[in-house]
Amino acid sequence: MNPDASTIAAGAPIEVDLSPVAEGQDIKVFWRGKPIYISHRTKKQIDEARAVPVASLPDPQSDEARVKSGHEQWLVVIGICTHLGCIPIAHEGNYDGFFCPCHGSQYDSSGRIRQGPAPANLPVPPYQFVSDTKIQIG
Repeated sequence: MNPDASTIAAGAPIEVDLSPVAEGQDIKVFWRGKPIYISHRTKKQIDEARAVPVASLPDPQSDEARVKSGHEQWLVVIGICTHLGCIPIAHEGNYDGFFCPCHGSQYDSSGRIRQGPAPANLPVPPYQFVSDTKIQIG
């Protein structure tokens, strides 16, 4: 009565090689059927995200709480809008982050909701760095 191989694979962790991702670039991978955005943020994006007063955010969370220490240039978020489940577009909107064209939600370069009807930040999936250039999601 154990689950079959496809069921196990659907929930299994995945490894992603970050070495080909250039600074300022995003990639999208899939984990558990969900789109995962991995952003190689520029210093400007990191500085802008950290300059925002956390208390002014609709869903207050610091940039530092959304990334791994020592790897601040990498943002990993589940790319599903927290409003109605649409897929936002990376590097769009007023905050150099993510824009959901369906209803206008805008997220910053830390995946935090800044404007629009979405009630919460883009979720950060469980992940860890297995080396300087590779992460494991899940």
